[in-house]
Amino acid sequence: MKAMTARDAKNRFGEFLDLARREPVLVTKNDRPVGIFISIEDAADTLIPERFMDPEAGYDAWLTAKVGATLARVNAGSTTLHEHEDAMASLRARIAAMTSRGTRE
Repeated sequence: MKAMTARDAKNRFGEFLDLARREPVLVTKNDRPVGIFISIEDAADTLIPERFMDPEAGYDAWLTAKVGATLARVNAGSTTLHEHEDAMASLRARIAAMTSRGTRE
C-alpha cells in the first residue's frame, strides 16, 4: 500500500487519484494515518456500496414484488426452481447476448 501526506494528496490530486485507482493509498497528516482511499472499483467488492450509497429509488419495492411473485408461483406449483448450475448457465448466456447486442434489458 502506498502512503501519501494529506498535503501531497491535495497538491498532486490528479496523481493521487491515479494512484488510488491502482492500489489503496494511506493518507497521513502530521505523520499519523488519517484515511485509506480506494478506487470505486475496489469499493464495489466491499460493503461500502450497501452502507453508504443510496439505492435507486423504488428498487427495494421492485425487488420485494419480484421475489414475492416468484415465491407465490413456486408455492402454487405453477413454476419450479432451477438448479444453481442451470440458472447460472442461463444467466451467463443472457448476459453474453446482451453484451453482444450492446444493449441492456
